[in-house]
Amino acid sequence: MTITETINARRSIRKYKTDIPVTKEQLDRLLYAAMHAPSACNTRPWEFIAITKREVLDEIAQTHPYADMCKTATAAIIVVAVPQQGMAEGYFPQDCGAATENILLEAAGMGLGTCWCGVYPKEARMAEMAELFGIREPKIPFCVIAIGVPDESPKSRGFFEESKVQYII
Repeated sequence: MTITETINARRSIRKYKTDIPVTKEQLDRLLYAAMHAPSACNTRPWEFIAITKREVLDEIAQTHPYADMCKTATAAIIVVAVPQQGMAEGYFPQDCGAATENILLEAAGMGLGTCWCGVYPKEARMAEMAELFGIREPKIPFCVIAIGVPDESPKSRGFFEESKVQYII
């Protein structure tokens, strides 16, 4: 599959097959992709929490108001931002977003489904996720990524809109 085909195939999945686990090897492959994302001044301002424990996935679904899909997901990755200092200060949202997108695309290429559930910059969600996972300042819970084998096939909602492009040629 080409990168364009992978981008076009990626969907936000909210229902997963509960009887097919995501393996540690698959999680490692997703995390490898994440850690190859670009970051400001190569600071790599991220850490990750990989979860397959059913009780914790259910707790995420109960805690995060938009992560109900974790009830059927067989894994999740919490992206934790580690804000940079110096020249790269303030760029962690872009850097963690790039790492997150790498996970989504790698998962799509592997036949896995994902759903990116935002945490940052919502203060209440950040506090709840920080408490749930013992994340201490200055680290910030950035997002939850639900992962599993899709049990649905939603239609694409993305499309090209030339009216949103200004060409300077």
